[in-house]
Amino acid sequence: MAKVADVVYNLIEPTVSSLGMKLWDVLFVKEGASYYLRVYIDKEGGVGIDDCVQVSRKIDPLIDKADPIDKQYYLEVCSPGINRELRRDWHFIAADGKEVSVKLFSAISGKKEFCGTLKADSDNMLLLTDEGEIPLIRSKISKAYIKSEN
Repeated sequence: MAKVADVVYNLIEPTVSSLGMKLWDVLFVKEGASYYLRVYIDKEGGVGIDDCVQVSRKIDPLIDKADPIDKQYYLEVCSPGINRELRRDWHFIAADGKEVSVKLFSAISGKKEFCGTLKADSDNMLLLTDEGEIPLIRSKISKAYIKSEN
């Protein structure tokens, strides 16, 4: 299902950009008996319902024409939200200096979950926590989220 998401991401990214928005991510997931194609968009100042409708109307015909999905599915266009998940390399770079929550596949010093300030560039990632500096490797990260500022 990740392959479908990547195909759709590459297919619709230019259209989303042309509308003045950033394509944050695309997920193709099965929930119960149904499949969902979730398109997450972002823009300066936040995303509203009108933005989601506009993007949905523009990308739906593109996806139908390319026909990369061999199952019936529901298309959802939405904001990545305040606690957005960091999944792509550029997400981590965009989150540089922000407070994040990170879950690892394997423990470091007996812990698998950390919160702190992310320091990231194209080559390195470092999490600054109360326990000190924790070097991060993308392949070792199970889940990562930007923490809300509330």
